Amino acid sequence: MTAATTQNLSTDHSRATADAAHTHGDSHGGGTAPEASRADRATSFVLADFPVPTGREEDWRFSPVDRLQKIFAGELHGTGPVVTVEADDDVRVERVGRDDERLGKVGAPGDRAAAAAWESFGEALVVTAPKNHVDVRHTMISVNGDAAAAEEPSAQHILLVAEQFSESLVVLDHRGAAQLSQTVEIDVRDGASLTVVSVQDWADGAVHLSSHRAKVGRDARLKHIVVTFGGDVVRITPDAAFTAPGGDVELLGLYFTDAGQHQEHRLFVDHAVEKCKSRATYKGALQGEGAHSVWVGDVLIRKEAEGTDTYELNRNLVLTEGARADSVPNLEIETGEIEGAGHASATGRFDDEQLFYLRSRGIPEADARRLVVRGFFAELINQIGVPLVQERLMAAIEAELDRTMEAAR
Repeated sequence: MTAATTQNLSTDHSRATADAAHTHGDSHGGGTAPEASRADRATSFVLADFPVPTGREEDWRFSPVDRLQKIFAGELHGTGPVVTVEADDDVRVERVGRDDERLGKVGAPGDRAAAAAWESFGEALVVTAPKNHVDVRHTMISVNGDAAAAEEPSAQHILLVAEQFSESLVVLDHRGAAQLSQTVEIDVRDGASLTVVSVQDWADGAVHLSSHRAKVGRDARLKHIVVTFGGDVVRITPDAAFTAPGGDVELLGLYFTDAGQHQEHRLFVDHAVEKCKSRATYKGALQGEGAHSVWVGDVLIRKEAEGTDTYELNRNLVLTEGARADSVPNLEIETGEIEGAGHASATGRFDDEQLFYLRSRGIPEADARRLVVRGFFAELINQIGVPLVQERLMAAIEAELDRTMEAAR
């Protein structure tokens, strides 16, 4: 079963594409060569094993590779952003050398930027929620860049560990200026429940490539939330692999892409064992000339993964001309003995009927548009579970809408 569709949303500048591939060797839209099975995906800790991307590779075909050459070069020894941590007293916070035996155990890098980050970092941050821990307050990891961090690219490595039967929430808060290639390892052990919220609220001009690699143990649960607003180029690649039955992964994301920004989110969920569940829901809004968002969702259900239950959804709301959203859900199934598997992708403008309904009840057009966008994002924002973060995100959305209204005048 194979499907591939392309939808043009205007006669001039605004475009959206949606592709879906379901079996080995299915081709994607855009004139690229057929992609091999995700089961054969190359990974390595060695930078030289990954050629410098040209933009013709499947993993990089949507990316502005010309703006990433400094990171691809692999010399990531600039002054990095400052990292500070606030956590419960019994949460262990350590700064360790790259020779610490706990590092690199979640998974190997899957592209050149991730391999460059692995080879270049000197010190890693390790945050551990101990066995049976239950959060009194969430852990806040603040990553703050400045002018020095923006001059030359740097590497960063973070390991988050949720030991058995712990319940915790970690917020990664990225702000300021930087050129950063980052690795976030996430180890969710048997019976643990971990929520990770990664906020990319960079200043204009920031470049941030981040590889999030997670493994989920028996009856463990991971909720992974990505929020992207700022920066020049932001590319987040969350990977999740199940290591024992009963695991549950929920991947949520929202993004607001402005003029000239490239925001890319590439997900990979590896169902390699039986009776696990995954859900992915990402929503984005775009506005301004040259705004470009990319969402790629890959789910692999291996032949051993009987009883799998998975679904992925991406929705994009195009607010102005000149913006482009690329959406590519991929589902690869190697066994028919599953509970369920599916995906959906939709990209469009404001619903004229919805706007007409609100305006017919006396609501001005500007306020009606705000209500539509707020409603579009509200469900995901309410699932974050950190009131201060939720309030900040709603304020950021309001600021973006102010720009839209100003440009329309």
